[in-house]
Amino acid sequence: MLDPLALFDEVMTADLGESADPIDAEIAAAVFLAIGGAAGEGFEEALVHELIPEFEAKATAGALALLLGIGSVATGRAAKAATAAADRLAGAGVARPAWAGELEEPVTATGCWRFSDPADTASMLVCSLDRAGRSHGMVVSVNHLDCGAADTIQVIDGELVPGALELIRGADTGVEVAQHTLHPAEFRWHAESALEARAVHDAPLPGMPPRILNGEDAAEYAAVAMLLRARLRGFPEPSEPVTPLHRADYGPADDLPDVLSGLLRGRRGPGGRAQPAGLPAKLPAKRRKSAGPAPVYRVKVSLLGAKPPIWRRLEVPADTSLARLHDVIQVAFGWYDCHLHVFETPYGEFGTPDGQLGHRAEAPVTLEQVAPGERSRIRYTYDFGDDWEHEIVVEKVLDRDAAVRYPRCTGGRRAAPPEDCGGVWGYADLLRVLADPDDPEHEDRLEWLSLQDGADFDPDEFDADEVTEELARLG
Repeated sequence: MLDPLALFDEVMTADLGESADPIDAEIAAAVFLAIGGAAGEGFEEALVHELIPEFEAKATAGALALLLGIGSVATGRAAKAATAAADRLAGAGVARPAWAGELEEPVTATGCWRFSDPADTASMLVCSLDRAGRSHGMVVSVNHLDCGAADTIQVIDGELVPGALELIRGADTGVEVAQHTLHPAEFRWHAESALEARAVHDAPLPGMPPRILNGEDAAEYAAVAMLLRARLRGFPEPSEPVTPLHRADYGPADDLPDVLSGLLRGRRGPGGRAQPAGLPAKLPAKRRKSAGPAPVYRVKVSLLGAKPPIWRRLEVPADTSLARLHDVIQVAFGWYDCHLHVFETPYGEFGTPDGQLGHRAEAPVTLEQVAPGERSRIRYTYDFGDDWEHEIVVEKVLDRDAAVRYPRCTGGRRAAPPEDCGGVWGYADLLRVLADPDDPEHEDRLEWLSLQDGADFDPDEFDADEVTEELARLG
């Protein structure tokens, strides 16, 4: 059972009744709701029937301010109950804050922008907002190598928005950044897509530990995300609604990352985005012998969802078959090739032929057929249980060097996770257990890995030359 007074005290670090800005009350309310929401599904009932009445009973200016904040950022019964309780307190003589009337005014977008890198691996969404003459901004960073999920969200003072735009443009650094001005409906689509993707990733899956959130506090992210959702509700509806993702709609939890990835890959948002994925494009013809030797592709293979990043940079002939590329990736990441795999491409899915799964034979298909040139990208998934998803990006097309034996590894970062450890979530939990000798699972994990000490596994270890030597043994 939640202790409403303890939860109240945790959020009320300052007297909100003395605050000069309503956004302080909204953020405090969002933090309160995020902390409570983490307690489980029963929180809304407790909020409506226990917590809000407790706050009303305190009959202070701070309690009234928090109730106003809850009424602003919450939805449904909770918003109505909080607003009604605040009105009763004001009617009983508790002083309403000077800004209370502002919460009844609409929040309007005075500018919306999207910035992205040339490879579209990441983007930044920025909006400038105004309510009753008071301005602020919100900045959302989006990781497109993580299913387009929101990475961080910031609230900034309205006066800082122009400076933030200049900083993101990278005018002083020479970084190439594409800038697009968005209609508020377009911004809402992009932002809600990122929020939905992050919500799916952060939701605990059966048998999986909670996701590690880049060292940030989960409640802090959830609170600012709640405030962003409240702002987006005042934006025009996008022409293409964001499809809510719920586990119950898509069967086993193991299938969820593939479903999410497929939906997001098929749509790019309003203003020139692709339509939902349909039939794959026709596979281009294979290189003819008369065309001469194929060039070499420098590709970066990144393990999606890994924090910090885990990746390999490989050089392979462009006419390498997907079956051969599968072998190369297995070596590069230390996998044992004891599970199913598939390549997802604009031309269909390729792996071990399987009519039920819709996988076509990979052996006759070459890398350059499905990734025609620089910046082309495809996805490789290994082990449909752990779902080790890899993003393969063609970074550069090179001339062959007669002195070099291909394939080879020219760079990378961090050791690959052990197989069968539960995917990126399980790997994060494994590292936590190995680092804590007092954890009850510590000895079992050491035995499973055949280690004497947790320090014997170094997640930072990687040697490109060793990978190249292993690749030379492929034959």
